[in-house]
This record gives sequence, structure tokens and C-alpha cells, in this order.
Amino acid sequence: MQIITTTYLTDSQKESAYNLWNNEYPQDLQYQHIAEFDGYLNVLSEKKHYLLLNEQGIIVAWALTFIRDAEKWFAVIINSDVQGKGYGTLILDEIKKDELQLSGWVIDHERDSKANGQRYRSPLIFYKKNNFDILPDCRLESETISAVKIVWKKV
Repeated sequence: MQIITTTYLTDSQKESAYNLWNNEYPQDLQYQHIAEFDGYLNVLSEKKHYLLLNEQGIIVAWALTFIRDAEKWFAVIINSDVQGKGYGTLILDEIKKDELQLSGWVIDHERDSKANGQRYRSPLIFYKKNNFDILPDCRLESETISAVKIVWKKV
């Protein structure tokens, strides 16, 4: 496995990230068209992408850091075929090399389904294992997502 970083996604990299998003996140968070996904990315500032490639050069995980409300935020999506093999920690550790603090929203329940009908598994335990603090009083609640804020700080 290899991690590459970039501030700009090629069209094929963007399509891979879009497919990961739609395949791995809950169905309610899906983008119907890649142009919608591109619109999401375009409003984020100071983006940095982390792409985890397998031996065949296929993107199996995509992470993103960006600035929101004067904080460094992140998102990580890993193909479910390679989850549980340490690659999430690998990509998080790469992100942490560049940052002093990270904030993110994490779905903290398992009531949602993915597009393929499988239950979406909350990654909250994974983030706890990777030294993130959960802020239970800071929540994001909308028609499409119910999530808790997590924060990691370099010590």
C-alpha cells in the first residue's frame, strides 16, 4: 500500500473518491451526480487529499483535510473490503504528521444503511482507539445525518 498526497484531484481520482463516498457512507449522504460531489469539494478551503493505493494502483481509501470555522477538519473513507487491516490508522497517522489538531463529525449509531443495503457501521470505536476525544454535547443533527464531533490534538 502507498499513500500519496495532493491538493488537487485528477478526474479519475475524484471519481474514485466519489465512488468511495457513495459506496461506504450511509445512503442519505450520497451524491446523485459527481458534479454535486465536486460542488461539495469546491467550497472547502485549504484542501489536502490523502489517497491510499493498493499494489495495483487502485484507490482503496481517501482522506481529506480542510479548514472550517478556523479549525482543521478531516474526513476518511475506506473501502469496506480492506477495513479492519490497519489501513485506517495508517492514513490517519499520515494526516497527523502534518497537523496539530483535527476535528471531524462521526456517525455514532448504526441505524443507517449503505446503498448496497448493508448496515453502516459507526467508526466511533476506531477513532477512540486512535486517540480522538468525543465531544458528546457537540452534535450535528439534520435530515441526512446524526453525528458527534471528535477532536484529536497532538501531545
